[in-house]
Amino acid sequence: MATGLTYDGTFGRRFLSFLAGAGMVAASFLTLQHFYAANFPDSIFKGSFCDINAFFNCNGSAFSKIAHYQGVPLGWPGLALGLLVVIGALFPAKALERTNKGLSFLNAVGVLVLLGYSLVALKSLCLLCTGYYLFSLLSFFLFWKRGLPGAWFPNLKVLLVFGLLTLAGAYGFHLYHRAMTDAQSGGVAARVVKEYYRLEKVPDPSFISPYMIAQATDRFEDAPIRVIEYADFLCPDCLFMHEQLVRLKADFAGKINIAFQFFPLDTCNQVVAQKSNRHPGACDLSYIAAQDPGRFLEIYNDVFSHFQEAKSPAWRANLAKRYGVEGALTDARTKDIVHRLMNTGSEYDKTSDQFSHGIRSTPTLIVNNRMIIGTLPYGQMKAIFEALLEESGKTGDKRFLENWVEFQPPKKKK
Repeated sequence: MATGLTYDGTFGRRFLSFLAGAGMVAASFLTLQHFYAANFPDSIFKGSFCDINAFFNCNGSAFSKIAHYQGVPLGWPGLALGLLVVIGALFPAKALERTNKGLSFLNAVGVLVLLGYSLVALKSLCLLCTGYYLFSLLSFFLFWKRGLPGAWFPNLKVLLVFGLLTLAGAYGFHLYHRAMTDAQSGGVAARVVKEYYRLEKVPDPSFISPYMIAQATDRFEDAPIRVIEYADFLCPDCLFMHEQLVRLKADFAGKINIAFQFFPLDTCNQVVAQKSNRHPGACDLSYIAAQDPGRFLEIYNDVFSHFQEAKSPAWRANLAKRYGVEGALTDARTKDIVHRLMNTGSEYDKTSDQFSHGIRSTPTLIVNNRMIIGTLPYGQMKAIFEALLEESGKTGDKRFLENWVEFQPPKKKK
C-alpha cells in the first residue's frame, strides 16, 4: 500500500510530482531568460517585449526592485527547488520526500507573498512567474495530500547539501551578473554603437514636442544630442527608460535635448488602434501633464515617481488638483496638442508587418535621426551618446531596431 507521494508511492503519484517539479524548472528557466534579455540585451537589434497589457506583463517584474538580490535573480531558487522535486520523483527516498514536503510548504508561502506583491505593489502579473506559482502550489498540494504523514520537517543532511549547492549556484549568478554589467560598458557597448550607426536615418516628426525633459539649447536641433521620446506614462518599459534618462541627462547636461512626445497606448491613440486598450488612464495622464507647459516637468517626474499609484483614477484626479489642472480632461486646446503630437507617429514607415506605422510601441526614441524601438540599459545609451559627441562610427547595413523587419526604402511614386 502506498504511503507517500514518491517514497513507496505509485508510479502515477511519482509522475505527477515529476510534472510539478518539471513545470517549476521550466517556468523558472523562462523567467531567468526573460530577466537577462530585458536587463542585458546583447545587441541593439534584440530586446525583450513582454507587455500584453497594463496588467499582464513580465517587464514590470524584470525591472522591479525585487527581481534580483545582489545579482541573483529570484528565478534561481525556484529553479533549484524544482530540480530537487524532479530528483525526488526520479530517485525516491524517504529523506528526499521529507525535505521536499517541508520545502514545498515554505515555497508555497513564498509564492503567495510574491503573488501578493505583484498584485498590490506592482499592480501587474507576469505570466511566466504565474506558471511557477501554479506548479509550486500543485507540488505543495500533492505533498500535502499524498506525502509521508507528518513528515514536514526536512532531513538535515539533504537540506544542508541542497543549501550549499544553491548558495554555490547563487554565487555563480552573482559573478555572472557582475560580468554582464561590466560587459554593457565594454564590448557590448562598442557593438551597440556600431549597430546604432547602421540604422537608417529618419526625419524628425513634423511637430516636435515643446514639452522638454532636458533642454540645453533654445532650438531643439542645435544640441549635439537630440532625443525625441515617444512614451506612455503607464508603460513599464517607459519607466525603465525614464530611470536611464534621469542618469543620462545629468551626465550630458548642457549637451542634450530630450522632447517628450506623448504616445499613450490608450483609447485616444488611433495610430496603433490595436493597442488602444493597453494602458487605461494613460490618455488622462497625458492631458494632465500637457495642460500647463510650465509645470510639465514637475508632473512628469511625479507620475513616474508614483508609477503604480498613477494607475488609479482617484490618484490621477488628485494629481490634477494638486497642480491646478483639473480642467485638463475637457480642455480642447490641451487635447488638440496631445493628439497632434501623438499623430506624428503615423508619419514613419512601418517597422513591423503587424502595424501600419513606424511608431507602434513605447518607448520609441529618435536619437539624432535614428530610431530606437524599446529599451536599452544605461551603459549602452551612454556609449551611443558619447559616440555622438565624438562624431564617430561608420554606416553600414540599414535596419530598423529589433530586427523584426528589414528596412525597405519606400518605392518612389511614378
